[in-house]
Amino acid sequence: MTTPPISFRRNAVEPVECIKAGWALIKDQYWLFVGMTLIAFLIGQAVPLGILLGPMMSGLYIAFLKKRRGEPIEFGTVFKGFDYFGPSLIATLLHVVPILAIVIPAYFLFYVGLILSMAAQAGREEPSAAPVLGVFVMFGLFILVIIAIILIISIGFTFSYPLIVDRKLAGFDAVKVSFKAAMANFWRLFGMLVLTGLLNLGGVLLCYVGVFLVLPIGYAAIQAAYEQVFGLYNPEDAMSNLPPPPPTFN
Repeated sequence: MTTPPISFRRNAVEPVECIKAGWALIKDQYWLFVGMTLIAFLIGQAVPLGILLGPMMSGLYIAFLKKRRGEPIEFGTVFKGFDYFGPSLIATLLHVVPILAIVIPAYFLFYVGLILSMAAQAGREEPSAAPVLGVFVMFGLFILVIIAIILIISIGFTFSYPLIVDRKLAGFDAVKVSFKAAMANFWRLFGMLVLTGLLNLGGVLLCYVGVFLVLPIGYAAIQAAYEQVFGLYNPEDAMSNLPPPPPTFN
């Protein structure tokens, strides 16, 4: 069955309003969301390549969506993300693998270049620091380029998990739609990322434990941005748009 196209709004994200809406969403059950976010983070990081990260993040967004729709939630809601294990795993791997494919060769080339520069200086009577310094400068510039690429990729994946749990998209389709919508709201999402990054930095300054106190606000802000871009999806409206069933004859 062909998935119907999903419309989205351009330049719709309001960074400050997203953070305000995120806090408003979770504040009356704040400690429950702190607990769910903490367990999602710990379990998600327990297995390499983020194999468990996808379903745990999906479970977190299920909780946000239920809360937004006025449905009851409990701590176990975060584990409902395993109902979407396949699509969320595909989305996570599509996110993680390209980043690793960029970062690992970069570090390999840096250390090879550093070793070769030091080896070339070893046989000289008056070694110069210029070649080694040049390697560090080139690597620093390369790192800046890599950071920019990773930032673009990560922003592109912003809406992947909400699309999987809300619109029931397959992993690849969710990533594709997320990238289209995120690029149409890139600078606004970047602004929201900066603001949530400052919140996280404040958490780090509180003996690092404070990060887990502000992380739920950041994820809830993404949920708010998702609604600004895609709207709050109503499954009943989707069912009403389906063609009527064929007539039956006795």
